[in-house]
Amino acid sequence: MRDPKTEKELTNPAGTPAWVQWGYRGLFNLGLGLSAPYYARRMARRGGWKDRLGQRFGRYDNSFIQRCHGQTNLWFHAVSVGEVLLSVPLVKRLENKLPSVQWILSATTTTGMAQWHQQMPGPPATCFYPIDRRPWVRQSMEVIRPKAIILSEAEIWPNFLWEAFDRRIPVFLINARISEKSYLRYHRFRSIFAPLFGSLSGVGTQNDSDAQRLMALGCDSSKVFVTGNMKFDAALGSQSRPSTLDIPALLRAHDMHEKTLLLGSSTHAGEEAMLADLYLKLRQSHPQLRLIIAPRHFERGSQIATALRSKELSVACRSEWSDASEDSREKPSDVLILDSTGELASLYPHVDLVFIGKSMLARGGQSPLEAASAGKPILMGPHMQNFRAITRTFLEKQAARQVSDVASLQTTLTELLEHPQERDRLGKAARDVVDANLGAVERTLEMLCQHPSIAEHLTP
Repeated sequence: MRDPKTEKELTNPAGTPAWVQWGYRGLFNLGLGLSAPYYARRMARRGGWKDRLGQRFGRYDNSFIQRCHGQTNLWFHAVSVGEVLLSVPLVKRLENKLPSVQWILSATTTTGMAQWHQQMPGPPATCFYPIDRRPWVRQSMEVIRPKAIILSEAEIWPNFLWEAFDRRIPVFLINARISEKSYLRYHRFRSIFAPLFGSLSGVGTQNDSDAQRLMALGCDSSKVFVTGNMKFDAALGSQSRPSTLDIPALLRAHDMHEKTLLLGSSTHAGEEAMLADLYLKLRQSHPQLRLIIAPRHFERGSQIATALRSKELSVACRSEWSDASEDSREKPSDVLILDSTGELASLYPHVDLVFIGKSMLARGGQSPLEAASAGKPILMGPHMQNFRAITRTFLEKQAARQVSDVASLQTTLTELLEHPQERDRLGKAARDVVDANLGAVERTLEMLCQHPSIAEHLTP
């Protein structure tokens, strides 16, 4: 007969064999050592990497430790800017329903952390998500001691989840999306991930396909709920948030306030030059046209500006503008680069056409929802794999245009520039799609609040 202590050492509550855990930890530590120089350079380029760096290794200052001590803490994690923004309405609703608990809000990126502080009243209790090495994760759990953990989308890190399950902490996955590529990767390593998925206390998925994939990966079917995509709610909410940027003043400063504006939204490498070349062709017959580029990674702004100036274009950068008073106007610009974070949503209402980045010369696509919630006509390239279901909905409702290559993008842009009534129709149809898909926040809230670990803290 096995000793119960020995039995516990062989598996954890997620049912993962000890040899699988040891194997993962060994490989992760090796990979972490090999990749550390790359990630260090990447963080240095993006800036702000010194901010609370120790938290990524499970080390916290006394003020954070004291803030966590003796409190009923619930931990909510969102990776970066997009996940934080879609989570804010849900967290605010949870705060109203659970006034006696303290929410620990974490992010992986510095830009995500900045959004928590910008969007939440506070100062909120925040920390960076620990790197998935066992000692660092264990120390984080020891300091925060959460009663429950909520993960946004598909942030699955084995050591983090094993530690939570060892401590009998309920873990929820919300707004979950599993692409076909991710599904195949998780399925290939089922010995690691199937027990993890199976031990989740609740899963809210974006659609039926995501629910089926997660159940096939090991999630308990009785704990999987199709709650919808919270990005629709967040996109609509983004239009009502007060802007930190005076967009009309910015446009007047560059003589763009009465022009036809084409926006390249969340563009990736190569797409800026592509749009600039198209702009040079289109402005010959549409002299009122101007181009705005919002790169997905704002730190590329100066590099993009240099490249476009070599095409003899007049280029201005948002980062170089601070005041649009009458005596500080700048000269007219052909191209404006929005090299900043958290300001793109406030720009959409002021543009006339939106091209969705990472869809033509890069793969995966970016979200079209904020542009749609502003009622703008949307164009996208053929590579929208990361938003497959959303893209299909927009195309079925004739609420966006998808093109196959640069030539067809030029043809479609020409058509829409010459037919403003079709631009209006596309924009209205896009907004109608958003309106028809609202309610995911409420359904997610209902799923979470029915679990005992959260329900016990509800206000009577």
